[in-house]
Amino acid sequence: MTTLNPKLADADFAADARVDESFGDAVRSYLRRVRGGDMGSLPAVLGLIVLFIVFGIANERFTSALNLANLVTQAGSICVLAMGLVFVLLLGDIDLSAGVAGGVSACAMGLTIVNHGWPWWAGVLAGLLCGAVIGLAIGLLRAKLGIPSFVVTLAFFLGLQGVTLKLIGEGGSIRVDDPVIRGITIDNMSVTAGWLFAVLIVVGFTGLELYRHRTKVTLGLVHPPIGVVIARIAGVAVVSLGVAYVLNLNRSVNPNVEIRGIPYVLPIVGALLIVLSVILNRTSYGRHIYAVGGNAEAARRAGINVARIRMSVFVVCSSLAALSGIIAASYGGKVSASSGAGNVLLYAVGAAVIGGTSLFGGKGRALDAVIGGVVVATIANGLGLLNQSSYINFLVTGGVLLLAASVDAISRRRRSATGLA
Repeated sequence: MTTLNPKLADADFAADARVDESFGDAVRSYLRRVRGGDMGSLPAVLGLIVLFIVFGIANERFTSALNLANLVTQAGSICVLAMGLVFVLLLGDIDLSAGVAGGVSACAMGLTIVNHGWPWWAGVLAGLLCGAVIGLAIGLLRAKLGIPSFVVTLAFFLGLQGVTLKLIGEGGSIRVDDPVIRGITIDNMSVTAGWLFAVLIVVGFTGLELYRHRTKVTLGLVHPPIGVVIARIAGVAVVSLGVAYVLNLNRSVNPNVEIRGIPYVLPIVGALLIVLSVILNRTSYGRHIYAVGGNAEAARRAGINVARIRMSVFVVCSSLAALSGIIAASYGGKVSASSGAGNVLLYAVGAAVIGGTSLFGGKGRALDAVIGGVVVATIANGLGLLNQSSYINFLVTGGVLLLAASVDAISRRRRSATGLA
């Protein structure tokens, strides 16, 4: 049963002092939220499970260690770009230039390393700085002049492609053969390092969850039952250790050569996920983003600098787009005039929305982008193994995105009807 601290009046902060909720109560409360439209990433997770079952039955190679490692590297750049777009989408804005911003930034990295002989780390910093400058320019135009983000970023989408053409030349490309840059997607951690990485994630998450639970219990604040905490820890442990086990298997098709270990791109995405989740959920800056996305006028009246928040999210988005472009260049081994163009942005936006980020602003997490990115990469990977035509991939991905957007709209309507929005 749920009890209240008798020292607090119901009109006070009594809701924050609810304690002793049982595991069954927590499950029923979650089901009520789902029925009320607060589904979060649940549809994407269920869809991912269905995709793995369908593709696994259709082609046994889909669940092989070799293909799952390829899936990780294919999803890397999409997940990073989608995490950047989550910041913009949280304000109800859009950044149509994020993909090509990543291409220009990767071009800047390639030129500094190849043409000017800079070390790899300096080239990466140059690429990230290029992305940040692009984001700052977009943010200033959006926040200070009030130009709609669709118009501003569409202009940058067109203009930045011209910049890449000028730097590389039509039909030209820059080879990315630095061993460190290339190693992001083609090299793997040692088996020992991979297991250590997985164990550290489990231990760190366990410590954080238990610390948060103990703190809330001590202060008499609302807290989940210990059963829910244990279930979360068990889920993270199963996923982390399971991924480490599969990727540490020998996946070489040559019996004389061994290929084992977690691709380096996975810990990069994992580290970004942790950092961005902390920023959004545990800092005042993150709370301000959600506040502006929920109601910009109310946030302004509460003393939040809305213009500064709006500028900052575009800087974050373009900086992560730059990192995404660098990862894509590592995977492809080159930067070309078409890098970041085409369907790159559409896949990333689709990943964020499929994962559960709302197009209406105020709702979304960095984890949504990662889950959605894996869904998008799984569709492309699985259909490729089935030798389906390219148009099938577009149709299926577009259908999944439309379904996700429909779920978002219906969920928002149900949350409004039930008073949860």
